[in-house]
Amino acid sequence: MTAQRNRILWWLYQPWKWLVAIPVALVATVVCGTLVVLGSAVVGPRIAGKLGPVWARIIAFATPAAIHVAGREHLVDGQSYVIVANHLSMYDIIALYGWVGLDFRWVIKAELRKVPFIGSGCAALGHVFVDRRNTDAARAAIGEVRDKISNGTCIIFFAEGTRSSTGQLLPFKKGAFRMAVDLDLPVLPVTLRHTNRLLPNKTLDLFPGRVELVFHQPIKHGEGSDRAIRLRDQTREAIASAL
Repeated sequence: MTAQRNRILWWLYQPWKWLVAIPVALVATVVCGTLVVLGSAVVGPRIAGKLGPVWARIIAFATPAAIHVAGREHLVDGQSYVIVANHLSMYDIIALYGWVGLDFRWVIKAELRKVPFIGSGCAALGHVFVDRRNTDAARAAIGEVRDKISNGTCIIFFAEGTRSSTGQLLPFKKGAFRMAVDLDLPVLPVTLRHTNRLLPNKTLDLFPGRVELVFHQPIKHGEGSDRAIRLRDQTREAIASAL
């Protein structure tokens, strides 16, 4: 009965998806992407970057999606973090951009640079495009942004490096944790839940629903040559605890 009901709801949603949700998302992307590029040149990326949450919230409203945030009390005003999140869906970007509430730079895959308006907007804001096939180039790209991570500006990594198709956590790569150690910054673990129900991996099968965004207690690295590895393991354990 539940499966039948869900199928009926899916069919009922299709006119809204194609006539409202997706057109609104496209228009918001074109308008906000263009304004971000122009604004970054005139007033700077930090001010122009305030359009990012506006873009994300427009898309969430049009979906519609309810975003529930927990653990914001763990955040300290003016503190920079290396933010590490799990990755289930492209909708993770909407949830993070709209509801993190911090100035941040993304570490994102190089392929997104080619996406119209999104790629140019991300480049204008100083987000980091990483070619995962070229390790040296990836390290150089991340190195360029290190000086910008201060005075409350953060950097976000999807430490798995790709979206999980099963919803289970994939192994974490070490780049985020090496940066946290090098810059002496705490890692802020963030768990995303249910985004893959709104937009399953590698599909356009958008559907309304509720997303949960959980901020965990920030984690400082310890001492020793293996501190980045221990920091990685502690962060993964924290994110997994809310899945």
